[in-house]
Amino acid sequence: MAGDLSERLVPDGLWALVESLLPKFTPRRQGGGTAPVDERAVFTAVVYVLT
Repeated sequence: MAGDLSERLVPDGLWALVESLLPKFTPRRQGGGTAPVDERAVFTAVVYVLT
């Protein structure tokens, strides 16, 4: 069910356009910082809140 909503809010064509605009995750050499997350899931959540 959640996958269906995600696919409706952010279809593959839209994700292809947006993905190149997002900065890539670079881990810190000394460690720490934030853990990498699924960028598409975060973008889908933003689109959900905005709609």
